[in-house]
Amino acid sequence: MSEPSGVDGLAGVLWDMDGTLVDSEKLWDVALYEAAEWLGGTLSEEQRLTLVGSNMDATSAYLLQVTGHEPTPERIAEAGVWIRDRTARLFDDQLPWRPGAREALTAVRAEGLPSALVTSTERSLTELALNTIGREFFDVTVCGDEVDGLNKPHPEPYLRAARLLGVDPARCVAVEDSPPGAESASAAGCVVLVVPHDVRVEPGERRVFRDSLVGLDAAGLRAIHRAV
Repeated sequence: MSEPSGVDGLAGVLWDMDGTLVDSEKLWDVALYEAAEWLGGTLSEEQRLTLVGSNMDATSAYLLQVTGHEPTPERIAEAGVWIRDRTARLFDDQLPWRPGAREALTAVRAEGLPSALVTSTERSLTELALNTIGREFFDVTVCGDEVDGLNKPHPEPYLRAARLLGVDPARCVAVEDSPPGAESASAAGCVVLVVPHDVRVEPGERRVFRDSLVGLDAAGLRAIHRAV
């Protein structure tokens, strides 16, 4: 891993996965709508959008509630197993890239900037996704089942990624697409590059917005970090 520059101030890039790098939210759509049917109910589009960026236990509990079941720990665990199995079958294929994402990862890696993947998706599914994304782009990965239950929007996922990289989170740009992810990164002290996808993300402190990752490179990330 190269040493961060003391001149430009940018010490690392922290990437969200679902909806930011790959268009996997569409695959989650399939799994969650089918899970609601498996539970004997339905999931509306509006309800589905509230789950963007959510972790597995919160998602399972919500699905149980909207389908008329008490979200006991046992039922949450059972629903989680069903969703994981269905999603794994969907993820075990080529995931569609978000526009410009692969090129942005390649440019940042070529520049030698330390990078982390910070996702609410659990390790087993993330490993499947990395078959498409490429493990070589990241120095460390932090998954939703590795933060002691302190998932996004809690700052711990981004704080942990910065600790693993050995950098100050204030010297990092986090790239996000969802409200929980942007809140998590902001609370951790990162500059947040928000590229909204399925849901609106509100403006906030240390947040910069961009329509897509097309054309983004290390120089662009440095400029974003300096400007905030």
